[in-house]
Amino acid sequence: MADDILIVEDEERYRKLMSIVLSDLGRPVRTAADGKAALEMIAADPPAVVLTDLRMPALDGRALLTALKKDQPDLPVIVITAFGSIESAVDSMKRGAYDYVTKPFEEDALRLTVARALEANQLRRQNRILREELERRFNFKSIIGQSPGMVRALELCGEVSRAETTVLVLGESGTGKELIARALHYNSRRAAGPFVALNCAAIPEGLLESELFGSERGAYTGAVERKIGRFEAAQGGTLFLDEIGDMDMGLQAKILRAIQEREFRRLGGNQALRADVRILCATNANLEALVAAGKFRRDLYYRVNVFPIELPPLRDRGEDVLLLARTFLDRFAREMGKRIAGISAAAEEWLLRQRWEGNVRELENLLERAVILCKDDVVGPAHLRPIGQGLGGPDGAAGSGGTAPSATGGGRSPGGAYLLPTEGIDLEAVEKSFVQQALEQARFNKTRAAKLLGLTRATLRYRIEKFGL
Repeated sequence: MADDILIVEDEERYRKLMSIVLSDLGRPVRTAADGKAALEMIAADPPAVVLTDLRMPALDGRALLTALKKDQPDLPVIVITAFGSIESAVDSMKRGAYDYVTKPFEEDALRLTVARALEANQLRRQNRILREELERRFNFKSIIGQSPGMVRALELCGEVSRAETTVLVLGESGTGKELIARALHYNSRRAAGPFVALNCAAIPEGLLESELFGSERGAYTGAVERKIGRFEAAQGGTLFLDEIGDMDMGLQAKILRAIQEREFRRLGGNQALRADVRILCATNANLEALVAAGKFRRDLYYRVNVFPIELPPLRDRGEDVLLLARTFLDRFAREMGKRIAGISAAAEEWLLRQRWEGNVRELENLLERAVILCKDDVVGPAHLRPIGQGLGGPDGAAGSGGTAPSATGGGRSPGGAYLLPTEGIDLEAVEKSFVQQALEQARFNKTRAAKLLGLTRATLRYRIEKFGL
């Protein structure tokens, strides 16, 4: 689509005058003497906006508008009507015209109307490009995975995407549960609607209800105005409830009602509001175990577990590790403007040995860091070295989590690399020692400790539980 303006007017003096006036907008201006000629020009090279008179020979403005709204509904059309014939302009607006101007026209008013139409068209084109990019990015074919477990998960996604069924995405932290949820949305009948995500574990219990359902003014201390909740924001689209297993029992009952009855109430309100949303849920917890322990409602479990999709951990996706690593490498190199041909054989061998307790997210973070550090043609083992006390990396003794021995006789060389002791290493003891040190150094702030160790918060939490710290 071109960026020019097409003027369709049978009177030559008006064509010339409007061309001169609109040339101030900095866009090329084309002209046509009637609707038939205009249709031929538009078919060959569509303009950014059409300005057409209503009364013309061969094909008048109404017929031209009707034809354009059928073939190019997004193309803004401004109609020109004689002063005193506002009824014709109103009729054109009902037929889909963007706006109208009267003849004789004021130059500033004409420029302003056309400028607004150009801006609206530009925004529409940008939105379309963004939508296409979202659909491309979240298309199931663009989700990388050829391991049996991932192939099966993607097959299930394809089968359920067009349904209104509630889906429960299961998997460890970092396996890509939200990516799958977004792909389900953008491949559903609700793709044109909003995708609204909420991490139930990230919101304090006291605030989660108002975050979900919204609140009326005065519903609680500090509620000075009405707040729109996530259910309301997701109307006509999809609501993704991540880490639903961390939701408290009282709120679970209200979520159950919203899903079953398709309605909800704002906190402090009495009006029942329709919940026209599709619910997608995710968790890294064992919901069956939580139900058995009385920490998750059995009826809610059966309501959200209609169509479970389990994402395998990266350590069980050996076929996918290098595919993902190369994809991340290409993406980050492109974003950072670097020319990196690939990953060396030694670095690939190291990547395949890791356990990836942080899963795909851990691998993605590692490749981003490697691209930053890489000054060569390929990413090698040195670029996978942890920064500071980060766990893992080729300089360590073993796979992900492998790190420098301390109490077992190892230490650092003058250059900072770790040296292995001549006797055996208790890797778990080494890991536990580093986790303990990081926690103490961060004053037991888990987020800061995770950053010190180069881990995700979820991976750190796993290690804390593992070592009983």
